[in-house]
Amino acid sequence: MSGALAGRVYGIADAGVLGAEGVAPAAAAMAAAGIRTIQVRAKALPGDAFHRVLEACCRALEGSGVALWVDDRADLAALFPVAGLHLGQRDLPPAAARRVVGEGPAIGLSTHGDEQLEAASADPEVAVVAVGPIFATASKERPDPVIGLEGLARSRALTAKPLVAIGGIDDSNLAAVLAAGADAAAVLGALCHGDVAANSRRLVAAAGCASS
Repeated sequence: MSGALAGRVYGIADAGVLGAEGVAPAAAAMAAAGIRTIQVRAKALPGDAFHRVLEACCRALEGSGVALWVDDRADLAALFPVAGLHLGQRDLPPAAARRVVGEGPAIGLSTHGDEQLEAASADPEVAVVAVGPIFATASKERPDPVIGLEGLARSRALTAKPLVAIGGIDDSNLAAVLAAGADAAAVLGALCHGDVAANSRRLVAAAGCASS
């Protein structure tokens, strides 16, 4: 697995659910529960507010050993000691993002369908491939078609790169997602709604059971 990914739960701390002030405390709670990869997502925040959120997260996670990722914003990822930048199909192309962030952060790319996945697998700038949605999700306004566990297993066969599954994953189905070939499972709703610390512990426990 890429050095920018750690553990089998890829936590997403989403400002849209948590509020800007809640992101850093939530990230700290995830880390305390054993989640080792955390992405900061803030689709609606302007750049100055997102900058403050990232700064707070870096302080909250200092010394934790967590791999911190930034969603979408190459410009902001370039300003902080983050492990990775996650891009969607409508964001900067990976090669362009690399010129912004430099050689440090890994780049992850979301894919939806075999053609996009194969392109990401062949792209030398893409270190981590995300695939989904595995199940129905409420975290996107216009979600792509669900691919299910069969689609995830097919995706696993199409790339040797670290594969992150995303979309509708919670502690009830995480083990099945990992068994279908995902190196890690990205979780947003099942982490950020309600008690983040308790949610994190349940997911880490489910991932541990899947690994045993």
